[in-house]
Amino acid sequence: MTVTAVAPSPAWSEDVLRLNAICPYYTMFPLEFPLQQLETFTGATRVLDPFCGRGTTLYAARLAGLPSVGIDINPVAAAIAQAKLVRVTPRAVIRLANKILQSSPRGEVPDGEFWQWCYEHETLRELVTLREALLKMATPTAAMLRAVVLGVLHGPQNKGVPSYLSNQMPRTYASKPAYAVKFWDKRNMQPVRIPVLDVIERRANRLLEASPLARGGNVYLGDAVQTLSGLRQRFDLVVTSPPYYGMRTYVADQWLRSWFLGGPPEVPYGTHGQIARQPSQDAFIQALADVWAATAHRCRRGARLAIRFGALPSARTNPEEMLLASLKEAKAGWVVKEVRPAGTPPKRTRQAEQFGKAGSAIDEIDLVAELTGVPR
Repeated sequence: MTVTAVAPSPAWSEDVLRLNAICPYYTMFPLEFPLQQLETFTGATRVLDPFCGRGTTLYAARLAGLPSVGIDINPVAAAIAQAKLVRVTPRAVIRLANKILQSSPRGEVPDGEFWQWCYEHETLRELVTLREALLKMATPTAAMLRAVVLGVLHGPQNKGVPSYLSNQMPRTYASKPAYAVKFWDKRNMQPVRIPVLDVIERRANRLLEASPLARGGNVYLGDAVQTLSGLRQRFDLVVTSPPYYGMRTYVADQWLRSWFLGGPPEVPYGTHGQIARQPSQDAFIQALADVWAATAHRCRRGARLAIRFGALPSARTNPEEMLLASLKEAKAGWVVKEVRPAGTPPKRTRQAEQFGKAGSAIDEIDLVAELTGVPR
């Protein structure tokens, strides 16, 4: 069964929605999903997303005028999501970038064939200077500038005014060094000088000219269960989409953005902390159950839990059965009220469709549960 997703609300102009797309990234569910939950659950006062990714749920809460909290174990995701909660002017972002770039160059420029091909020397020097300065800053303006740079760090080369800083590259993920160098070398695609401040200025003006009022909240970098145990807020609406079982880690795909946030200048392979890489389906179900139990402890009686979930064809799993099993295993008072197909939204924004090479994606589902009791 396939259902067409509801069209975006006409109440929000394209200018207001631009900030939600500040940085291209895999596995972002459409904004309509959390907005629909907020529209139908009118008693919400504070929103939680324990797998917040780029912060789509947080931005929906902001549009609805509610504070929110997001948690993610990926530094790139957390940095992007943090920008969804702050409101600063384009002028403030541009001024901070200019101040940093006018300071003495700092930081060690990465060496190696990839870096020589990926960025023109002065462009890379400016990126390193921004990187080193922003690692020490935690202001709202710094959070926004950081996310703006993450969004322009790599992407396709334009024929006209440049929108990205790198040599030719996808904008949703960073190519692996060996492949990228071979690609550029074969086509003799030399990096060109791109003034970083010019790109930041254009992007900041476009993203922030009509951003909505900030409604408060936080983004936490870390494990969902551990983070939830340390929170004191109470939530009455949870909208989330956990990684699908067997889905590859996002860390390697986002290695260049991870470098800008303080990571190493090479691809960090590994799956430590990635819930989707559990050794078995039973272990994955238990890991999800732990999150649903920890979430229940931070929610009020009657809270709603809305989950979008699916599976990779290669995983050979039934996403509905896995999700129901995880809620049962949580023993936390979540009572399932509805399970339905997520539908097929326009522009291929479903998580599972980002991995089409594995075959036809299994349909995603939306599950809604209610917290009928308060766990002890």
